[in-house]
This record gives sequence, structure tokens and C-alpha cells, in this order.
Amino acid sequence: MKRVSLLRALLITDPLIVLATIVYGTASLAVSFFDPARRRQNAVERAWARALLAVSGLKIKVEGLEKITKDGSYVFVSNHLSYMDTPVALASIPVRFRFLAKRGLFQIPFLGWHLGRAGHIRVPREDARAAVKTMTLAAQVVREEGISLLIFPEGGRSRTGEMRDFKEGAAYIAIKAGVPLVPVALKGTREVLPFGSGVVKRGTVAILIGDPISTAQASPHDRVRLTEELRHRIVALLEEHPIHA
Repeated sequence: MKRVSLLRALLITDPLIVLATIVYGTASLAVSFFDPARRRQNAVERAWARALLAVSGLKIKVEGLEKITKDGSYVFVSNHLSYMDTPVALASIPVRFRFLAKRGLFQIPFLGWHLGRAGHIRVPREDARAAVKTMTLAAQVVREEGISLLIFPEGGRSRTGEMRDFKEGAAYIAIKAGVPLVPVALKGTREVLPFGSGVVKRGTVAILIGDPISTAQASPHDRVRLTEELRHRIVALLEEHPIHA
């Protein structure tokens, strides 16, 4: 039975991360009963992410924040290299967003409780019909609640570090929600936590935010074109912005 998560991957080798997850997961569960808008839960998960980065000894470099607004609604689309990608994004992007997560993550104590109560969205990976319903629901949540989404369109972490083809769901959701797509490039997260490793290494990682792509005049038929454009822009960000420690 293969249920891999950040918590399980680091359970033996990094007890401080596990402790932080338990503490903040419990806090999130407690505030959720008095937080219908889920703003306090969002603050708790950001604090959790910053705690993970602090105990791991990671330095974060952020570029492009001026391209987005704090109260804006977007679909952020990022490459996916490591289990540290989500904490880095949570700690660095000052926009209230949710993300699509594998069902297995919702079954992890404390972490899963938070994901469910905070409104993050389960992804049924093997059921195409359910996946379409999930994307429609995600677009509705973005549109009605005025929040953002973070999506990793490769469908999982890259084992080799090479970016894989993108799935079209992010573009579909943004079009349906009527919000811009924002390309995001992550660099260095694979080096600090390689695929299959449970040891977080100290180092510098970067999160690079590209120019938003409007979907105002787009239809669902444009999702292939927009997906290709997103991938091209993320590749360009990765090539143009080296990390300097």
C-alpha cells in the first residue's frame, strides 16, 4: 500500500517537522470551528510552512511578487520537484490560496485533518469523470469565494528533475473561474529534499513568479494553448533566474 506524504517521508529523520505538523495541525483544527471563512486556518498553515522552513535551515528567495495583488484571485501553476514545494509556496506567496492534493494526504493524521477542514480539494487521480467534477468544483470555489488555487500540472513530483508534460486542468479551472493563470517556477527544492529522501538539507531555494496570463477572452477550447504557454513561461523563468546563495 503506497501512501507517501511529506509527514510520512520525514517521520523518522526529522522529528521537528513532525512536531511542527502536529502542533499546527491541532491549532488549525481548533480554529476551524470558529472560522467559516477559513482565514485563520490559512494563517495557521502559513505559520506551519514558515516553521518547517526555519527548522530545516532553508533560505528562500522570492522574485516577482509585484506582479500579483494580495487580494487578487489567480490559478498559480508551478513545476513540482519536492515535498518542500508546497511549504515554500505557502510561506512565500501572500495570497490566500488552496491547492489540489492527492487523496492519500487527507488520510494522514493532523495534516489530513487540516487539509479537509481548510477546504483544500481532493484529486481523484484514477477516475477521469470524477476529475472533471473536481475541476468544475475548484473553479466554482475560486469564483464564489474569491480565493486562488495552487496547482502542480505535472501530476506529481519529477523523479529526475526534468519538467514533464503539463495536464490541462489548471487552464480549464482558470477559464471556468474567469481568473488569470500565473506561472511559478521553483528552483532548488529538489536539492534540499531529493525524491525518495527523508532528510532535508540546508540550502537556498527560489520561487519565481511570472506575468499573469489573462483568461478573460478564453474558452475551454483554449486550454491546450494556454497550457503550452504556461509550460514555456516556467521553462523561461528557470533558465533566466539562477540561484545565488
